[in-house]
Amino acid sequence: MSSILNDPATADAKRLLDAHPDYKVIRRISTRKAFAENDGRVLSKGLIVDTETTGTNPDKDAIIELGMILFEYDPQTGSAYRILESFDQLEDPGFPVPPESTAVHGITDEMVAGKRIDDASVAQFLEGVSLVIAHNSKFDRVFLEKRLPIFESLPWGCSFAQVDWNGEGIGSAKLDYIAYQYGFFYDAHRAEVDCFALLEILQQPLPKSGELVLKSILNSLGQKSYKVYATGSPFETKDTLKARAYRWDGEKKCWHTTVTGDEAIKAEVVWLKSSVYGGRPAKVEIEVQNCMIRFSSRAGNRAVREI
Repeated sequence: MSSILNDPATADAKRLLDAHPDYKVIRRISTRKAFAENDGRVLSKGLIVDTETTGTNPDKDAIIELGMILFEYDPQTGSAYRILESFDQLEDPGFPVPPESTAVHGITDEMVAGKRIDDASVAQFLEGVSLVIAHNSKFDRVFLEKRLPIFESLPWGCSFAQVDWNGEGIGSAKLDYIAYQYGFFYDAHRAEVDCFALLEILQQPLPKSGELVLKSILNSLGQKSYKVYATGSPFETKDTLKARAYRWDGEKKCWHTTVTGDEAIKAEVVWLKSSVYGGRPAKVEIEVQNCMIRFSSRAGNRAVREI
């Protein structure tokens, strides 16, 4: 098969199809050892991480597979260089894997029986890492910090939340869909495979800005996020808040949203005062988050602000 794919006639056919507006050639993402060799730049170590779990509730579900890829990158450009190492281990959750979870990732009770992720190996793997990235870090970070607290000590980025896929003309932020848009496919929903797919996507230029996907995440890394709680908002403004993507917090009994950047929080406070509190003086609670807290279940610094 490889001889057919490498045949000059086949290569010419692929180029013709790629150039034709009515066809799109999709290639399987292959495991590579490097994107480029270091040309003397000072590089950092990045980590791609993905988990498979028994479900979506971190209070009762558990990690059953951890996949990680360690790679070098230029923090100035977002360009990746060598892939240093990969990691994949299964873990027995101590209870049966629900059939609906197995239907997603294919991991069965027999596959995880008696297995456990080695904490010491994970700690060694993380040495020198300056950034962790997952596709939906809000999910993976919470599960990982519960099972492996060492992940609390690292800064996190997210290729799902910190890239404006819709603004760049990509209509879905699902990883397999993004890969398809870039002309790739892969066998989704196993941790290590998903990691390799994400790293490949991080090295693609965004369709409109032309910026590497990883560079877009790096640009957001140093920005503060602000979780805004619209405390005491009038009941009749609930639809207005929902339309602006506020979510209800049952424990605090108020609506909240998260914005990123100093200008965004200034604009949000102005909007709240005019559109929710009717221009009247009010108090809102604001929680400040950075890359060490963002996407975790741990709270940042909170303060009440009069607006």
